[in-house]
Amino acid sequence: SMLYLVGLGLGDAKDITVKGLEAVRQCRRVYLEAYTSILTVGKEALEEFYGKELILADRETVEQEADSILKEADVCDVAFLVVGDPFGATTHSDLVLRAVKLGIPYKVIHNASIMNAVGCCGLQLYKFGEAVSVVFWTDTWKPESFFDKIEKNRQNGMHTLCLLDIKVKEQSLENLMKGRKIYEPPRYMSVNQAAEQLLAIIQNRRLQGEEPAITENAICVGLARVGAPDQKIVSGTLYQMSTVELGGPLHSLIVTGTMHPLELEMLKLFSVDSSSFENNAFQRTT
Repeated sequence: SMLYLVGLGLGDAKDITVKGLEAVRQCRRVYLEAYTSILTVGKEALEEFYGKELILADRETVEQEADSILKEADVCDVAFLVVGDPFGATTHSDLVLRAVKLGIPYKVIHNASIMNAVGCCGLQLYKFGEAVSVVFWTDTWKPESFFDKIEKNRQNGMHTLCLLDIKVKEQSLENLMKGRKIYEPPRYMSVNQAAEQLLAIIQNRRLQGEEPAITENAICVGLARVGAPDQKIVSGTLYQMSTVELGGPLHSLIVTGTMHPLELEMLKLFSVDSSSFENNAFQRTT
């Protein structure tokens, strides 16, 4: 028996690899991990294409019932499907470590994830620094730690990929306290919401007498639905990113570091307004 961790890629049902599809078709049980990303197609479309029934595994299932998933892998082949790459945003190392402990062999079948697909905008992948997560602020909780990481990357000449918050199966405080399993509607952060939070941090820092390494004129890239037929890419200043409308989820934002002339040429293909490239922020090009 074998545990397969299979990446589904970023688009639709057909983005699974041939190797991944072969593994899914020979497995008796197939789990679909349903919380670190979203599918651009419904679960039904996948089931139809794979010819298999899928068992939805949300965060609770994976964290609390990992053992039951693995118990089955002891007697038959089990596949665990992940949108993107199995080791993309949320680590599935835990599942692997548990499998090893139980003596269950495992195989990883890779696919494209946002971490490498962002190369579509023309920025060179090896020039990205630490990726950051931008979380939804609340009235009482407005963390800024991700901003420091973006600054540090920029000071080192590196680009920053900002992964934007996804709220799925979240409970309101009241429902949580009353133990009611009622979930809020899903929310997905957009590029303009992320840019607004960054602009707010820049303002705060100025009020504290600092001049941040990232300003309103920093050149950024907004990406939406990467890998899907209707993907969108726009480039421009951080301020411009706060005004763009890129449509449905999922969105990502890149804050650029030092750019090579070739990277610049590529970004101009996607510019909101070509003048943003002419007159600012390019003191930083090498």
